[in-house]
Amino acid sequence: MNITATYINYYHLCHRKLWLHANGIIMEHTSDVVLEGKLIGETTYPFRPEKYTELQIGSIKIDFYDAKEKVVHEIKKSSKMEHAHIAQVKYYLFILQKHGIEGATGILEYPKQRHTEKVVLEPKDIEEIAAWEEDISSIVQSTQCPPVIRLKRCQQCSYYDFCYSDEQI
Repeated sequence: MNITATYINYYHLCHRKLWLHANGIIMEHTSDVVLEGKLIGETTYPFRPEKYTELQIGSIKIDFYDAKEKVVHEIKKSSKMEHAHIAQVKYYLFILQKHGIEGATGILEYPKQRHTEKVVLEPKDIEEIAAWEEDISSIVQSTQCPPVIRLKRCQQCSYYDFCYSDEQI
C-alpha cells in the first residue's frame, strides 16, 4: 500500500476522513478552509520555489526541501492541529532516512501566526511510524467506514456535510 503524507495527517485527525479520502471520496475541493490554506502556502513565500526543491519519493511529495541544509519546510494555515502536522513532517523525515538521507530536520511554518516549530525524527518515532503505517493500512482496507467522531473541530472539516447529512436539526 502506498501511504501518503495526507494519510498520515488524516490518521491523526480522523480515521473516518482517512478512510473516505483513501477510498476515493474527496471533499477538499469544496472547502473554503482548504482553499485558504492552499493560498497561504502559495503566496506567503513567493520565491521559495526558486530556492528549494520539490522532492517526490514514492507516494510522498515534499513541496519545499532544502537539499543543502537537509531541511523540510512545511507551511500550514494554523497550528490548531499541530500534532497532525508534526506527524506529517516526521513521516517525511522517516521516508528521507529510509532513502539514505540521514540527519534531515523539518520546520513547520505558520505564517499567519508568525510561528515556526522545529521537527526532528527521534529513534522512538521510527517504531511509532511503523505502527501508524499498519493502522492506516488496516483502516483504509476495511470494508467499514469508521464512525463519526463528533468533535468541535468537525465543523471546519471539508467532510462535515458528508458526515452529518443525516442529522436532525
